[in-house]
Amino acid sequence: MLTGMRELKALSLVVLLTGCGVPRAYQRAADADTLEAYRTFLREYPEGEEAEAVRVRVAELEFEEASRLHTVLAYKRVIEAHPDTTQARRARVLLEGLRFNAARDAGTAVALRQFVADHPDGVHRDEARRLVQAAELKELATTDDTARLREFLQEAPEDPRRLEVEGRLDDESFTRARKEGASRLFGYLRDFPAGRHREEVKRRLLALEVEGLLVSGELEEAEARVAAHPLGAGLQDFPARLARARAEREAMGSPEPLAQSAQVDHYLRGIADLRQSLGAPDPMDRWQAAEELGQYVSVKVLDPLLDVLRGGRNALERQRALDSLLAVLRALPRPVADYEVAARLEALREKAGSAELYLRMAVLLDASGRLGEASTEYQRAFTPEDPDPVVLWRWVTIREERAQAFSAAVAARQLAVWALGSAREETVSAEGGIPLAAARRLCATARLARFASQAVERARQRGTEFPEDLNGFGLMASDALKLAEARLADAELLLREKKPGARTCEDEAVHERLTHGVTERREALRALGTKLPRLAPLLWESALRRDPSEEVRAEARRLLARGDP
Repeated sequence: MLTGMRELKALSLVVLLTGCGVPRAYQRAADADTLEAYRTFLREYPEGEEAEAVRVRVAELEFEEASRLHTVLAYKRVIEAHPDTTQARRARVLLEGLRFNAARDAGTAVALRQFVADHPDGVHRDEARRLVQAAELKELATTDDTARLREFLQEAPEDPRRLEVEGRLDDESFTRARKEGASRLFGYLRDFPAGRHREEVKRRLLALEVEGLLVSGELEEAEARVAAHPLGAGLQDFPARLARARAEREAMGSPEPLAQSAQVDHYLRGIADLRQSLGAPDPMDRWQAAEELGQYVSVKVLDPLLDVLRGGRNALERQRALDSLLAVLRALPRPVADYEVAARLEALREKAGSAELYLRMAVLLDASGRLGEASTEYQRAFTPEDPDPVVLWRWVTIREERAQAFSAAVAARQLAVWALGSAREETVSAEGGIPLAAARRLCATARLARFASQAVERARQRGTEFPEDLNGFGLMASDALKLAEARLADAELLLREKKPGARTCEDEAVHERLTHGVTERREALRALGTKLPRLAPLLWESALRRDPSEEVRAEARRLLARGDP
């Protein structure tokens, strides 16, 4: 400071003696020796030798002010304003000290790593790196952030702490998998081929598999599975679960007509018969069987429905199979449904990609509520040149559920385009009669065209930003529906001429039987409390676990909560 003052006074004396006419403002600034005075001078006289000396003095005074404040911001201002000065170098040293103290006080690896990044050649570099290692070790020993643990292993594969961190990652991954269900459990087995919790994970997966069999009424198969599996003895609660399932089945086996009327199976054909009907010559038998299979809340119907979805020859039987599959998985207990989905996804993981594979994966993800992933797989399964009407039907439904009216209408228009093309391509001729399959194809076309037309109309009623587009979509859907219904009427007229007793597209006998069954089951459940009080709790629980109708399950839940006749 004294040096700067002496320089300024010497310069002032020289100027005065030589008669150069130095402004009085300069002398006033030197006499005041304050930042304000010097800054005022520099604004008025920014050029010249005296200005340079003033700048030196300003740097000194600003550094003195920063030293008094002793803050990061104050030192940064000195460095930015006077980057190549002695004061800037001193400010950098003090700034580094402040930042180091702050990082050390914070004590986190993130703060210390940031300090090293900001001051790679600083005087505190070695100490900071030592503290980083200590903080990382502390954090890695307590963190439950698996992403952080994985990141450390990727960044430092040769670190001597690797084995310890791998153990932590193993433990935390298992803890998460145990909480989050089957998908995570399968993921654990993939990620940790030598994990310390593998046996426990396999035991939990076995428990979920067996629970699915018990829920489905497959008691003997569940018992045999546990007996044959090396880990079966570890399912300590299985005997109690099996005993409970047997008591429930005994109640369901009661010959009392009321007890039978309370069960969904009473209104259905057997699974074996329905599976046989899936291969019937008449596509109507196939799609009605697919619809009826969806009434069984059982793991045993999942693969038959997936097979229809994959290989069905009629769009309506595939649509009914998809609808049934989604309904069954939603009605199964969530842990069981998650296991069934995850097990099938795991089996598909190793197979080569194809539209069929992507569709199966999409449906399974869709059923488990993972719509983001499902949408990706649906897109991969979709071929614009040969659109799948079942995928389009599902897109419309999903987008309506998400209140995406215009997007739903776009998908409905695509479905209408498919229906229009399908109706045009179908030949209806009296020569040689009309094949049954052709009439059924037109039935599927008309049903899906009607669905598309109704979806566009729903979008129009909700209102969107593009009403003109929706008007065009509506005309397209209307044209498709009119043509499909006209071709269907012609085809079924020829069909009935050839075979007077043939069923038509409007045959809803199975659907009506299933709908009537829901009403009868609710009435039977309400009557159980007074007429069969001993069996009532078990039959209510059975309905809650195994009935596909939300209305019936809600009734059973209400009766169980009330707990009396």
